[in-house]
Amino acid sequence: MRFRSTPHEIRGSIVPLMTPFTEEGAVDHESLKNLVEWQLANGTHGVSIGGSTGEPGAQSIEERIAAVKTVTETVNDRVPVVVGTGTAQLHETIELTAAAVELGIDASLIITPYYARPTQEALYVWYKTVAAEFPDLPIVAYNVPSRTAVDIEPETVARLWRDVDNFVGVKETTKDFEHFSRVLQLCGPELIVWSGIELLCLPLLALGGAGFLSATANIAPAAHARMFELWEAGDHQAARDIHYGLHPLVDLLFVETNPAPGKWVLEQRGLIRSGYVRPPLIPPTDAGLAKIRQYLHEGEQYLSPVADEFLIGAAR
Repeated sequence: MRFRSTPHEIRGSIVPLMTPFTEEGAVDHESLKNLVEWQLANGTHGVSIGGSTGEPGAQSIEERIAAVKTVTETVNDRVPVVVGTGTAQLHETIELTAAAVELGIDASLIITPYYARPTQEALYVWYKTVAAEFPDLPIVAYNVPSRTAVDIEPETVARLWRDVDNFVGVKETTKDFEHFSRVLQLCGPELIVWSGIELLCLPLLALGGAGFLSATANIAPAAHARMFELWEAGDHQAARDIHYGLHPLVDLLFVETNPAPGKWVLEQRGLIRSGYVRPPLIPPTDAGLAKIRQYLHEGEQYLSPVADEFLIGAAR
């Protein structure tokens, strides 16, 4: 919780961790610890758990809390920890957020309630209600309309920014780049805006964004961290080179539903014991694996190395 009072310092490449499971489907906490340590060894600027890439909808509240405990204890204040604590139900969101606060998180990422398709006024009330329960916790809205069927509009973000002291930002997982621009235009550069769209991570920095949560950082953390650092240092061409070089790995992750392809890569590289994904997801199909191997070869130079100390599974 070292960064809880200074959320503007939560910048750069924040990895949205995949949640490893055993072959039998239980949360694999040893593999999760290993992933965190490997990420930190490769320069990741922050760690997130509980976002879409982590399969939160396939886990119980108790499992999600246990995963947060593993992550916060392993990170031990070395970098910021941002936790997805939202669900489609208010009481679950408050329960999960309260537990995460006790475990020492730095900020909470609250997804827009899914399936119900609330109005903009309802979204405003939702976030204001959650924020009021945790006045000392930075609250970040997680806007991912492709999964939730609702889009939090820039004007609603701006209203929350004006009215709610601990509403500090938004993770924009929308391919509508005008949306990013209008949020920043309405709120100004002090609002934290992160990209959750892999190929918009670098472009967002040009608008004044604070960083990104890219699923591709699960397999290429060093490249993502370096891309941000180069941009901040003014070496924009070198940052663009990494951006374009990462394209094959981005394509790899979405050959089939994320995170199944990425988990397969992590297992093959020995970073987790199993690439198991919980239903309704399935492991990559044979046709998918052919494409994954192709993209893996094309983007190989941007994969982060795996030292022997991180080989928790059998590298293949």
